[in-house]
Amino acid sequence: MTHMNIILFDQNRQNLLPFTHTRPIAEFRCGILTLTEKWSKRVGEAKVSFLTEEYLSEKYPTHYEGLNHYVNGSIFANDKLIEASQALKDGEVLVDISNDKVLVFCTSEKVEFGSWNFSKGHRVPFEEPYLSIENIWDIFAKNGEAIEEDFQLITAGRTSQALDETCTHIGNRLFIEEGAKVQAAILNSTSGPIYIGKNAEVMEGSVVRGGLAMCEGAVLKLSAKIYGPTTIGPHSKVGGEVNNSVIFGYSNKGHDGFLGNSVLGEWCNLGADTNVSNLKNNYAEIKLWNFEKMGFKPTGLQFCGLMMGDHSKSGINTMFNTATVVGVSANIYGGGFPRNFIPSFAWGGSEKWVVYRFEKAMEVAGKVMERRSVELDEIEKSILKHVFEETAKQRNF
Repeated sequence: MTHMNIILFDQNRQNLLPFTHTRPIAEFRCGILTLTEKWSKRVGEAKVSFLTEEYLSEKYPTHYEGLNHYVNGSIFANDKLIEASQALKDGEVLVDISNDKVLVFCTSEKVEFGSWNFSKGHRVPFEEPYLSIENIWDIFAKNGEAIEEDFQLITAGRTSQALDETCTHIGNRLFIEEGAKVQAAILNSTSGPIYIGKNAEVMEGSVVRGGLAMCEGAVLKLSAKIYGPTTIGPHSKVGGEVNNSVIFGYSNKGHDGFLGNSVLGEWCNLGADTNVSNLKNNYAEIKLWNFEKMGFKPTGLQFCGLMMGDHSKSGINTMFNTATVVGVSANIYGGGFPRNFIPSFAWGGSEKWVVYRFEKAMEVAGKVMERRSVELDEIEKSILKHVFEETAKQRNF
């Protein structure tokens, strides 16, 4: 396979907040893998890096070589797309002719973030199907297709670990990685594949209807009820009832309560009996807060729950309205329903909001990350400081 230097570039970042506050688009998880991992696993000899906002570039740097393939970070790699990308010559641009979206541009130039000029390149049409993240709700809405694609990619030619005899399995699409533990669980893979990652654990009494992606070190707590398509990211813990949701990683919903049609970033925690509404009482179309519009945007969906940015938390018995958007490092608690847009570094609930002081937020984040043997380093602090300052105007309590 031809060597490629892949640079995943960010476009349309404002539309994908709050999750792009703390990562490039390609670091979103949808299916089993992040979009970055989908490219790196499908392209053999390839270096994969990022072209993103300056404040993220120290954590996510750009690697240039002689010939660079700048790939739209919102698109999911597939074999046809990679084949077309590898065939590009210097100065050519791969374009989805159905919507004029630039997918890949190939050039020996060192392009800086936001400075690209796609009109300079010779356009090469691409007419094959592919998945992409256009809006934040696509992360859960397209998760079923993404799990299917990733499951086929990861398990091809490999043999699953045996399922413990105490379990019941209906269907034939189950893959268990080395070190995973599954005991006294009911697994139904007839509606979608079930992938249980390395050192993951499904505790006794859990009931799963696929698709389900459990990434490395993820845990399903006792008697959890999971409806697919759901992804539980690395080192996340989940209990209670979950339906069609994506958890990026290192986040917890460890207790009873319902989470549906939702996305949680990293280092989030939902307190015991936190419940999320994913359907309006009048069954009306969902409108979701949009940072680019600074207002509510129609989604075309009937079901949508909670969109929560990194490091945000809810206290016990918290109730979230249908289609609630929470920024980065917010702390929500108290009775009643809080507002359905909660800005970054907000502290409070339905009755009162104050600013979550940056120093206090970092103290808590450091303790949370330390429990998973991860350091809150200066690079991470500088990213969160940027988010704190950038979102100040949104905290007009």
